[in-house]
Amino acid sequence: MSATSPTWDPRQYLRHAGHRARAFVDLLAHVPDPPAARPRVADLGCGPGNVTRLLADRWPTAHITGWDNSPEMLDRAHVDHEGPTPGGGRIDFAAADVRTWAPSEPYDLIVSNATLQWVPGHLDRFPVWIDALAPGGTFAFQVPGNFGSPSHRLMRELAQSARWRDRLGDTLRHDDAVHDPADYHRALADLGCEADAWETTYVHLLQGEDPVLDWVKGTGLRPILTELGPDAAPFVTAYRTALREAYPPTPHGTPFPFRRVFATARKPATPR
Repeated sequence: MSATSPTWDPRQYLRHAGHRARAFVDLLAHVPDPPAARPRVADLGCGPGNVTRLLADRWPTAHITGWDNSPEMLDRAHVDHEGPTPGGGRIDFAAADVRTWAPSEPYDLIVSNATLQWVPGHLDRFPVWIDALAPGGTFAFQVPGNFGSPSHRLMRELAQSARWRDRLGDTLRHDDAVHDPADYHRALADLGCEADAWETTYVHLLQGEDPVLDWVKGTGLRPILTELGPDAAPFVTAYRTALREAYPPTPHGTPFPFRRVFATARKPATPR
């Protein structure tokens, strides 16, 4: 990832909202109820707010704040999801850079969905966030673990090719973007939490023409599109050709294997 944050397109991102939300739904199934009757919840990297809404469905009385550094995503979240919730809670959204975000109040739950891969050295942020949890509170996240898959490998190879390396050589940061489940488990357990970590590979069956390209246009390809701007078309054309060979369609659609890494960490209700 380049030092410049990518420009996001909420409409493109939400084109595959159902598939993207599946991992977050599975993560929430492993999150215990917060310790407070009206829990305070932070959603780090909330994007357009579509999964933030799932937090309100799970905990209707919660006051949930979604944090993101994309004006485009926050604008969509404000319009679509901000305000009181039917259960007596509230959803609001605010601008923040997850790379430096430090809670100014205790939280019963801090959650992050497919965001920490954009945060270099995110293990170093865990102590700050765990410290901010109320006793019995939970920190939970999931990140994509597919940086070795053809979708990302082909993107890197093209960016490092003779035509593009001078302009794109430092744009993608994949080698250390995420860690293995065991690394997350160790880091969270060392902070005194009851930790759990695991991985799952989903096979998303995508529909339409060039669906894998359409998927990555909403996420992994954003740094390239931001860097190249109006000059992106030749890169996208070459990348499309490579993806078509790597992900051939079937009569049912185009299978897109996608590995995800999950972790939860519950802070003790009483000091150890």
